[in-house]
Amino acid sequence: MHIHAYEKIWLALSIVLILLLLGSVTYGAVGPGVAMVADSEAQIDANALDEDDRFAEPRVEQVGENEYEAYVVSYQFGFDPSPIVVPENSTVTLQITSRDVIHGFEVAGTNANTMAVPGEVAEITVEVGEPQEYGIVCNEYCGAGHHGMEGKLHVVTEEEFESEDGGDSE
Repeated sequence: MHIHAYEKIWLALSIVLILLLLGSVTYGAVGPGVAMVADSEAQIDANALDEDDRFAEPRVEQVGENEYEAYVVSYQFGFDPSPIVVPENSTVTLQITSRDVIHGFEVAGTNANTMAVPGEVAEITVEVGEPQEYGIVCNEYCGAGHHGMEGKLHVVTEEEFESEDGGDSE
């Protein structure tokens, strides 16, 4: 059987495109900086968050030089604390949970995007630069007031952060 030269070219291009697709999917699944959600952490009781040391009082606390942890509770239809206030040029690890239903947690303008699931703690890290304000949105439908569920991440100067009750958010 004779295969025309143009058919051989199109066949080769098709195979190359399929291999590129498979390669990009594989890279997307295991590429640098991509981590799947681990189930190694113990579940927490979403109905007893006030008994959990991390979430009883949602806050931002310093854990190292220019390193902070923010403990965030999502609920219908808001985030606590709001706003989340962090100093400029720092690394912030957000630990997020929900007290009622599944919520989304996206810091607009960054790559921070996760789900807040009752009984689970999602952890994402964001590096912030100079002072500015980021919006936080819920991107998982969570009920009738979902469209109004938003928060703020304020990146402030070191001086402003230090003057706010030792760095705790309102």
